[in-house]
Amino acid sequence: MSAGPADPHLPARVHIVGAGLLGTSLGLALTRAGCTVTLADVSPTSARLAADLGAGSVGEAPPETGLVIVAAPPDVTAGLVVEHLRRLPEATVTDVASVKGVLLERVRRATERSELDRYIGSHPMAGRERSGATWARTDLFRDRPWVICSDADTPPDRLAQVEAVARAVGSTVLHLEPEFHDSSVARVSHAPQVVSSLMAARLARMPVEGVALAGQGLRDVTRIAASDPGLWTQILAGNAAEVRAVLAEFREDLDRVIDALALDPGALAVLAGALAAGNEGRLRIPGKHGQAPTAYATVTVVIGDEPGNLGRLFAEVGELGINIEDVRIDHATGRRLGSLDLFVLPAHAQDLVTGLLARGWRLPEHAEAELPGPTTEPDTPNEGRT
Repeated sequence: MSAGPADPHLPARVHIVGAGLLGTSLGLALTRAGCTVTLADVSPTSARLAADLGAGSVGEAPPETGLVIVAAPPDVTAGLVVEHLRRLPEATVTDVASVKGVLLERVRRATERSELDRYIGSHPMAGRERSGATWARTDLFRDRPWVICSDADTPPDRLAQVEAVARAVGSTVLHLEPEFHDSSVARVSHAPQVVSSLMAARLARMPVEGVALAGQGLRDVTRIAASDPGLWTQILAGNAAEVRAVLAEFREDLDRVIDALALDPGALAVLAGALAAGNEGRLRIPGKHGQAPTAYATVTVVIGDEPGNLGRLFAEVGELGINIEDVRIDHATGRRLGSLDLFVLPAHAQDLVTGLLARGWRLPEHAEAELPGPTTEPDTPNEGRT
């Protein structure tokens, strides 16, 4: 039996409204942290599935509930927040919706000041391109920012509860104004979703032989295009003004690129400038664990798409005493091969290359003369080692 939460500010009882990806993942993480969690959802089946997965128990929030977390679709979030502020007059209520300004205004219009003091909007910057309890993960929020939108009138004890929940699930707490939050997520989340979806839509009627040429670049750009259209329609509608402003700027840049592709005099400078601006912007994206961006060296290994190959490679890199900072896999077309990029600190790159070559791994960017012995093109079912 759980001994209860170790953090004195973490509520012993938490009620989660909404048993989708975020609600179920929160239930899993908070149950592990020692909270007693109850779950509710407009779909009884969804609530039961979340409970079966270990996210809590299905039921109404008991009177002693300390915190309610509304993890429902954005278009119903405000109503559910107001409902639970009134149903549980002692509880703190928060939400995890990805828009904050519009939601706060809706709650403010429907509540008294004493009720509004118990509401604190928040937004964990975590998710997946798939929705629903089936895809929930206990570690979904680990090392991810959790934005909390409070003000000077927010009671400190209630703010401490929401902060404790964020810490309990492994997130890093950030305090932002609602307007700044909405402007920021329009650029780092909402507009990118639109761009990804529109790019993926170009493939819908493309001949299959052409789509077969797709590489990792296209997969990276279109990964989030697999997201739930219904959910994202609500998110975009909730943050419409900010997203519209970002896409208008994007359209202006895109129009300049389109015009430049007529290749009139000066066009190449426009194209190069657009690409260079992208370089500059990408360098501002936080690096590993939210730290400052770090330039890593890349060591590429050709590996067979067979059970055990990845595990063996990672184990041998570990034996060399080298930490893999990141990894990317590009699958070969028509062959059971993958090109695995290992990102490591530059100071460790040569040691990694030397160690992998000595162990027989195939590194295509290095001359065959550097290999310890004769090599052959891997075409067997266990290809990937030479």
